[in-house]
Amino acid sequence: MAEKIQGLLAKLPAVDVLLKRSAMEELVERYPRGAVKAAIQETLSSIRQEVLQEKREVLPEMSELEQMISQQLVEHQFSLRRVINGTGTVIHTNLGRSSLSPRVKQQVGEISFHYSNLEFDLAAGTRGSRYSHLVEIIKELTGAEDVLVVNNNAAAVLLVLSTLIKEQEVLVSRGELVEIGGAFRIPDVVTSSGGKIVEVGTTNKTHLKDYQQALTEETGGILKVHTSNYRIVGFTESVALAELAELAHQAELPLINDLGSGLFIDMRQFGLPYEPTVKEALEQGCDVVTFSGDKLLGGPQAGIIVGKKAYIEKMKQNQLLRALRIDKMTLSALEATFELYLDPAQAVKEIPVLHMLSLDEEACRQKAESLAADLKEVAGELSIIVEKDASAVGGGSYPEHLLPTYVVALQSDTFSAEELQQKLRESRVPIISRIKNQANYLDVRTIDEEEFPLIVAAVKALAE
Repeated sequence: MAEKIQGLLAKLPAVDVLLKRSAMEELVERYPRGAVKAAIQETLSSIRQEVLQEKREVLPEMSELEQMISQQLVEHQFSLRRVINGTGTVIHTNLGRSSLSPRVKQQVGEISFHYSNLEFDLAAGTRGSRYSHLVEIIKELTGAEDVLVVNNNAAAVLLVLSTLIKEQEVLVSRGELVEIGGAFRIPDVVTSSGGKIVEVGTTNKTHLKDYQQALTEETGGILKVHTSNYRIVGFTESVALAELAELAHQAELPLINDLGSGLFIDMRQFGLPYEPTVKEALEQGCDVVTFSGDKLLGGPQAGIIVGKKAYIEKMKQNQLLRALRIDKMTLSALEATFELYLDPAQAVKEIPVLHMLSLDEEACRQKAESLAADLKEVAGELSIIVEKDASAVGGGSYPEHLLPTYVVALQSDTFSAEELQQKLRESRVPIISRIKNQANYLDVRTIDEEEFPLIVAAVKALAE
């Protein structure tokens, strides 16, 4: 038996020999050479162990061996992977929030894989500022005097408050002391910045006189927090921005507005409730406005600060800014995204978040029927049904407002809904579904038509 084992081991091909085969060269074109080599070594090691443990008496044919190596690569991918969002939640925090426009890819690639003028003034030939690249385009879109960008909106609020309100009081309506996700809360952000919160009004009602009565010599500013991730309905009242701005300016204080989700287009045209845009907030008298880049804006993660130049210049001198700054890839992605907003119609068409939100019920129905027709050809015993349902905006935006949509519902006599959901997640490109009525729903609002073949391939593999 020992001789037979040694004979089998001797016949195992060398790693370098396998690397020269055409099938492995094709893999090298798709994966890093080091990853292919590691997959070969791991596959050979696995076969070697099976032989030594007498679990294998025949070596695999070359074609089978190559398939095993290929499968090894598929199973050992990067931890951060692309997935297909079939949940219907457009801005899905767990799935990376907003998808970028394909147009952004070219600009990010151009900047990422070459040197750039990140902090170099091409006109003067001297050192420049990374923050200058977005100033003109955002000023054009918002009417702001100046612009500053950091790594997320919580960082933006932190920088604003630590610069303008440090060791002073900031007035905030009690109903606006929100938790912004992940247990990060506005009161904690204010405290971390060195400021002190003074709550005004009540949870459901805040009047102008509440702010007036709270003003003291210790007041450093007024903070308005847009409650984009929840709603208080019924017996409610809040102070209009214009009134709040007038009060702040009479007291020679800055009015800071944390919008949360930056919006540049009126979404009522798509059946969504009114939400203030960044430009409107500035026009109504806000001195500083902060918002996220990766929510309704549809760009990369970033915190964007716009407003009065005098205040933003102070922020640029804050030592905290270096810890919060963004890199060249985020800058390039943001610039390419903002460029699309110069033509609102183009932005709705090319920015995925806006495009998904703009889809009407009929467009969703047609997409669902198209996907279902493709799936029925390969589904085997799987049941494929088109049903009417509702999508969510997500990302803390438009709470409780649902969009009419259509889904493709998958059911199996072999697998439970949970087992089928797991198998969909185990696809080469994981498919994330939601379970309802013991079926796996794939909401086509958040699925690009270019992803249909990937879903069909995954379902075909399941059926087989």
